[in-house]
Amino acid sequence: MILICDDDKTVLSSLTLVLKRTGYEVATVLTQQEAIDYVRKNTPELILMDMNYSNTTTGEEGLELLAKVRIFCPDVPVILITAWGSINLAVQGIRAGAFDFITKPWNNLALLNSIQTAIQLNNENNKEPEPEDPFNKLTSSKIVGKSPLLLQALNTIYRISQTNAPVLITGESGTGKELIAEEIHSTSNRNKQPFVKVNLGGISQSLFESEMFGHKKGAFTDAHHDRIGRFELADKGTIFLDEIGELDLVCQVKLLRVLQDQTFELLGDSKARHVDTRIVSATNKNLAEMVAKGTFREDLFYRINLITIHIPALRERLEDIPLLANYFAKKQAELNNFSEIIISSEGIEYLKKLPYPGNIRELKNLVDRTILVSGKNTITDRDFKEQHIELPLDTKVQNDSIYSLETVEKDMILRAIRLYGSNHSKIAMALGLTRQTLYRRLEKYGIMIN
Repeated sequence: MILICDDDKTVLSSLTLVLKRTGYEVATVLTQQEAIDYVRKNTPELILMDMNYSNTTTGEEGLELLAKVRIFCPDVPVILITAWGSINLAVQGIRAGAFDFITKPWNNLALLNSIQTAIQLNNENNKEPEPEDPFNKLTSSKIVGKSPLLLQALNTIYRISQTNAPVLITGESGTGKELIAEEIHSTSNRNKQPFVKVNLGGISQSLFESEMFGHKKGAFTDAHHDRIGRFELADKGTIFLDEIGELDLVCQVKLLRVLQDQTFELLGDSKARHVDTRIVSATNKNLAEMVAKGTFREDLFYRINLITIHIPALRERLEDIPLLANYFAKKQAELNNFSEIIISSEGIEYLKKLPYPGNIRELKNLVDRTILVSGKNTITDRDFKEQHIELPLDTKVQNDSIYSLETVEKDMILRAIRLYGSNHSKIAMALGLTRQTLYRRLEKYGIMIN
């Protein structure tokens, strides 16, 4: 049963018709008191709640009603609806415990998706946890490890796999966020549809709309053909918005609309198009801090992180290093038709002691490079030492000394520059970074390469 609270009978009729056609049972109330009376005696699956019940448009009545309703139904998801949408009102509602925020006039597809997701997630949260090992459900052979932190992340994936909930994947560079995004898609009911990857850090502001939403022929100079945007390509599937923390504020506004009502317009075309796409985002930045500093929109932040999955750094899952190193060695042997490659126990112990600011990407790079350069079938700690870029510390330190990650990272970059000069590709490869990520690190630390 879905409870609809709105003082407008037309709205009640429209929502009732949409929901009943979809197969939901519906109850309606016109006033705040009727809503309270209903939840005193009944527990609906979900509540659609208007924010205003008088001539005021502040939304305070809705926030007050939300607080009262949650006393009687603390676990029931609430979706707020208002004709007077504002950033502050949306944020206040979500902070107060609302699941989502829809503005009038609403998009039926977006509304139904939000309702379905809210109910599915609430049902999953009320289930007893499954004792089954989540690694048995893996669809990807590229996710390697048995550490508790990785286990926790995978458990979350399988709990929310059949929902349309937007997911934010956090973690340092090189931890495997893209693989996790692929796993979310492949275990979902959208796995037969497209999985579209977008590196937002590599799209300029001037090209953002064309890349994401497409354009019509003649929309701008050099637009010689119609172009299909990434969102349209991902229709019925999943779109992976990598490095979303790199998106500037202007592009954040443009992205927010399609996330809010699942509509967009092609450049050169005023007709709104609807899209049904699950949103999976990833970042190595602290978006909450960016919101506090005003560099990331708070309403966008709440739209993308309904579910947050944190991928641990490699130094937090040391027990996985032997598994990962042997996996990379096996893949390198298969790729180059080598005989079996063995990493000695001393080699494994050496690998477990490294700081890995580049995480799994750095480990893979070191293993691959050592195998190719050494030409040996058995790799030892000495072989790894010859290929590893050591930190250029001014004084000798004990093994238990602690340094900030930024200090370690900057020192690694400077050492790589001294070794490889101005060869950006070799520097990036040695550090286990992409060239784009290397450029951002150089800018961050004010490092110039001649």
